[in-house]
Amino acid sequence: MLTVWRALRAVPSWVLPLALGVVVALLPLGGPGFSFSRQITLACILALLVSGLNLSLGFAGELAVGQAAMYAAGAYTAGLVSKAGVTDILVQLLAGGVVALLVGLITGVPGLRLGSWSLAMTSFFLVLLVPDLLTIFAGATGGRNGLSGIEPATLLGTPLTTDDLYLVIVVVTILWFGVLRNIVVSRHGVAFRVLKQSPVLASSMGISVFRMKLLAYALGALPAGLAGALFANVDLYISPEGFGFVLATTVLAASILGGSASVYGAVVGAAIMQFGPNQATEFQQYALVFTGVFLIVGGVLLKGGLANLGKRLVTWLDRAANVRSGPAAPADAGLPPVSGATLAVEDVSKAFGGNQALKGVTLHARPGRVTALIGPNGSGKTTLLNMVCGFYRTDAGTISVGRRQIHGLAPHEVARAGVARTFQTPNIPEGITVLEAVISGRYTAHRASILSAVFRGPRFRRVRREDRLEAERVLALAGMTGLRDVEAASLPLGMRRLLEVVRALIGGGGVLLLDEAASGLDEDEIERLAGLIRRIRDAGGTVVLVEHNFRLVLDLADDIVVLAHGQVMASGPPEVIENDPRVASEYLGIEGEADLAGAQGEQA
Repeated sequence: MLTVWRALRAVPSWVLPLALGVVVALLPLGGPGFSFSRQITLACILALLVSGLNLSLGFAGELAVGQAAMYAAGAYTAGLVSKAGVTDILVQLLAGGVVALLVGLITGVPGLRLGSWSLAMTSFFLVLLVPDLLTIFAGATGGRNGLSGIEPATLLGTPLTTDDLYLVIVVVTILWFGVLRNIVVSRHGVAFRVLKQSPVLASSMGISVFRMKLLAYALGALPAGLAGALFANVDLYISPEGFGFVLATTVLAASILGGSASVYGAVVGAAIMQFGPNQATEFQQYALVFTGVFLIVGGVLLKGGLANLGKRLVTWLDRAANVRSGPAAPADAGLPPVSGATLAVEDVSKAFGGNQALKGVTLHARPGRVTALIGPNGSGKTTLLNMVCGFYRTDAGTISVGRRQIHGLAPHEVARAGVARTFQTPNIPEGITVLEAVISGRYTAHRASILSAVFRGPRFRRVRREDRLEAERVLALAGMTGLRDVEAASLPLGMRRLLEVVRALIGGGGVLLLDEAASGLDEDEIERLAGLIRRIRDAGGTVVLVEHNFRLVLDLADDIVVLAHGQVMASGPPEVIENDPRVASEYLGIEGEADLAGAQGEQA
């Protein structure tokens, strides 16, 4: 059994879905009957709709239920194009996809600007408005009576029979899921998951949050437009009632049941909804009851949907069969030169209402040196890092990296200027491996377009190969090579902190900000972290270390800046700071020279 499983896992993951798709495409040869073929056709169309929702919601975390509106846009566009005399289904698919994409962009921009719940409400009201909008343009759309008179479709001038149309719908579905799969398993798919996990994290990695959200939402609209164009050719008649709230909830239920964070979960969820409740004679009357039950079952009893159950089974079989994804990098991989840059914080102040968080703070961190920023809780250390990263704006003063001033830049622009950071609480997306989490740090520094990911062009293959090699190398530096295929979010706290450091390092930024990276690490992990920081420093990187472990600070730092009450209390080399009575009093809670000498003796 396990031998068979190893052989199956050696086959590329896309082969089985493609083989199933080919079987579905060839079903008419077996004479399944009109009713069954129609249900397959409608299931494929629903799967296209669900896949768009999965992309925007499951992968990018954008709560939107507007697929029905994009579906209507594609259907009515194809119908009107057909009535105008253009019956070629390829032209109708193109027109339907483009119009749905435009609707997605127009409706997505205001919602994304305001936030995720605003997007949900915008898309929700858009669905409710579809019948009214169609009624306003009743002269073209037929209003409440629907659009009839659609001509039978052709393909390159050849009329399509019922079986031909079936084949076209299945092939379009297969092709789209191939496109979706290529996007999701690429670095763009990981970037969507990073965005879903935390917009703050995405910004700190150089990802433009708004553009990435809009990209996910627009791409999610595309299959809805294709589905609408195909649906218009099934019955050659479309009605506003087919694009209402019931459809929106059906799509949502299918997504949750199949697994919203899954490519092929969309197919499973769509098949369940099409061959399950849609077969009930009373479904139309009790549609919301059925979909509500499915939503509860999927959301409460099946966390992650059926796709998550399948994933757990595959993981268990992989462990039992000792299946590994590939060779690991050698443990003695080195760190090439790092192009460090001087971080200059000059006389920076920041107030939140009446609370003066920072006042006249100056700090210079230079390449090839570790600059430690220490101070008691509430002294303004993390506030200063957030200001450097662009999450807060300065009230006064300047911040620059090299010769470029970065204060006033958006967070993703600061990251692209060469500033990388970790967070007090490790921020690791769910559903990706350690290797993928590290590779995500290279998303903006080494780019490959969506189109190259879809078509697997030479540039995409080269960038992917470089991503993996670089990720293997930096994982080896941190002693984490053996964890490359483990789900990143499942790691213990200490290992997740090390993973964040590695992810920040791989982007090639000249300035590395470490916010309490040693917190929660055991002695062995602290030693590994210290060794990694020394390698970064020796390679020419600029390291700013915010840390409460005073012994680690003294061992690692070349320069130390001490904050107290939002101001620089002292700065200098470790030996000076260690013997400063003011630092001992404010930071270590030690009073008097005798107590300071005793504390130093204990640390030694």
